[in-house]
Amino acid sequence: MVEVQVSKVKTWQQLAAQLRVDSIRCTTEAGSGHPTSSMSAADLMAVLMEKYLHYDFEKPSYPNNDRLIFSKGHACPLLYSFYKAAGAIDDKELMSLRKLGSRLEGHPVPEILPWVDVATGSLGQGLPMGVGVALAGKLDKLPYRTWVLLGDSETAEGSVWEAFNTASFYKLDNLTAIIDMNRLGQRGPTELQWESANYAARARAFGWHAIEVDGHDVEAIDKAFHEAMSIKDKPQVIIAKTEKGHGIALTANKENWHGKALSKEQAKAAIEELGGATNHVIAVQKPTAVNFVPAKISGKMAAPNYSSAVATREAYGDALKALGAVHPEMVVLDAEVCNSTYSEKFRDAFPERFFEMYIAEQQMLGSAIGFGVRGKRAFASTFAAFLSRAYDFIRMAAVSRSTMSLCGSHAGVSIGQDGPSQMALEDLAMMRAVFGSTVLYPSDAVCAYQLVGLMAELPGISYMRSTREKTPILYKADEKFDIGGSKVLKSSDSDKATLIAAGITLHESLKAYEELKAAGINVRVIDLYSIKPVDKKTLHAAAKETGLLITVEDHYPEGGIGDAVLDAFTNENSQLPRLVKVAVRSMPGSASPEELMDAAGINAKHIVETVKKHLK
Repeated sequence: MVEVQVSKVKTWQQLAAQLRVDSIRCTTEAGSGHPTSSMSAADLMAVLMEKYLHYDFEKPSYPNNDRLIFSKGHACPLLYSFYKAAGAIDDKELMSLRKLGSRLEGHPVPEILPWVDVATGSLGQGLPMGVGVALAGKLDKLPYRTWVLLGDSETAEGSVWEAFNTASFYKLDNLTAIIDMNRLGQRGPTELQWESANYAARARAFGWHAIEVDGHDVEAIDKAFHEAMSIKDKPQVIIAKTEKGHGIALTANKENWHGKALSKEQAKAAIEELGGATNHVIAVQKPTAVNFVPAKISGKMAAPNYSSAVATREAYGDALKALGAVHPEMVVLDAEVCNSTYSEKFRDAFPERFFEMYIAEQQMLGSAIGFGVRGKRAFASTFAAFLSRAYDFIRMAAVSRSTMSLCGSHAGVSIGQDGPSQMALEDLAMMRAVFGSTVLYPSDAVCAYQLVGLMAELPGISYMRSTREKTPILYKADEKFDIGGSKVLKSSDSDKATLIAAGITLHESLKAYEELKAAGINVRVIDLYSIKPVDKKTLHAAAKETGLLITVEDHYPEGGIGDAVLDAFTNENSQLPRLVKVAVRSMPGSASPEELMDAAGINAKHIVETVKKHLK
């Protein structure tokens, strides 16, 4: 039993009132925001801050700091008020909420706030990311705890339950989730409202230790946190029954207050009702000192050694293994297809740094983002088509300015008989649209191997598209590749057109080159292995010297190689080139790779026909 002094209870209650008042003040000043969603969790955060959180706000990157993730990112007025109470920001900055140039945006962003680990606001993502942060703590054998505050509405997201499943599987007893069960969502009551037992039953079914508590009783909250921290081999969830807008009669448990700031008159009355504005500063406990220094990269990857046809997906696995030998802070995640993506090669060599996410792509990317928070270089792979279901995590990783490397295998109609459900035909467009992303598409094993090494040095989100089929070796082992580069494989002074391709269609273009040459037609062939950024210089030269650009891709025409090439000519004060896109324009079915490529019109025969047609 936890005994609590009266003075401690008073401190928590005063701090909670201040957090509510400041949440009202800053949103009223901004004229927008979510004060009521912030007010419901104020008691929970007051107790956590004063007694249980261990964090050095002057050293936010300290390896043993606890991590606090607001999955309900719209409640950031509470988070920012929390920072003020910790002495991290002053009142002037708090009142700059949502204003141009302010660090305090409408949802928290780590790039500009050093105490924020991940960008949240797209609901259902904070807990999956928290799982990654907690996994990193286990890997590094650091005793920090990861706390994640969730809204009750976001528990309808499947990604939340992917996180519940994975956290239990890995026995993450260093992870505590707090569900702010305030009953009201954006447009009215939530799915379960105040059915605390239902939440608890679901959590226990996933193997979690569940604690139900009155979220406004600070002594009960204290006992719940104490109990959670005593649990071994299980993650814990505290289900706190709260009122949205708690503390003032105007908003407490009232509908139609979501995302609405109080008027100045309403705010003045509310602040008086809460006891007035205060400026208490809490000395948050510092974490236990640890002597932890991340391991440094030592040496260089071994050179590739390929003499016969090899699939680029297998070269990806070879490169992971080679990179893992010199990069001790590298981790690899896969979604139960590591025998197809070949990440199993890393798993077999470095099992302690390989994490099986099973068929939970959202959780896989959430974990990758979480690992990045703790300084790990995460590579995550699955079939390219299935990354689309986790696209929102990729989008939010960009908002977080996270760094992670992704590989999508089994792309395009060339995978054959499995049919369109397995064929990524949109992935290049998807990944090119991500802010600050790098998109790579190797055509042989040497290139794939070398590009993985380059990906490990890139900031932001990088993506490599790999091919299922074995392809001939095009390059010598010591060939150099650059991000934003390309390779001119065939050229002459009399080229009439340029074929631009990557992956399987580059090999088809090389076949077409031989047939066209035999017919007396010279064409240039470019391996566009870097789709974003793209090699503008080489493309501009090809357009000027050959007059006709033909892109060939195992992808839909929208957003792929053809559009990447066109983008090289926009905003360049140059005339747009004559360009023809050869791409997949119909819904494929099941057949052999050769039959499907022929049906899609992207094999050598169709490339030859396209060149001849457009040269007439």
